[in-house]
Amino acid sequence: MVTGIEHLAIFSSDTAKLKDWYIKMFDFKQVYDNGKGTYFLKAQDGFMLEFIMGNTGDIPKDHTIKGLRHIAISVGLDNFEKMVEKLKAVNVEVISEATISDKGVGTFFFRDPDGNVLHLISRKAPL
Repeated sequence: MVTGIEHLAIFSSDTAKLKDWYIKMFDFKQVYDNGKGTYFLKAQDGFMLEFIMGNTGDIPKDHTIKGLRHIAISVGLDNFEKMVEKLKAVNVEVISEATISDKGVGTFFFRDPDGNVLHLISRKAPL
């Protein structure tokens, strides 16, 4: 029986640089390093990202093309605006400005240093 999704992989031409950025920005913990450029980082909730050496190539600029297009990173409502400020301070490419809905859901779309789309999200209550 399936119990969940363990991790998502991101291919990069500089996995060390990218994983260091995720650690700095989101305080993820490195839990694996194969010594050949493959790393696993773990978020506080247990979800993991794998960074694997990959070929260079273009990431689609249109973040609505079908397929996997973003990773949603959750943050508490009390830290949402601080996290947006932290990301903007390192000059992330903003896709859409941060908003907080009438229901208290905060969203902010931006790109990591490799151009992958990330979605910062905060909710009053989990879905």
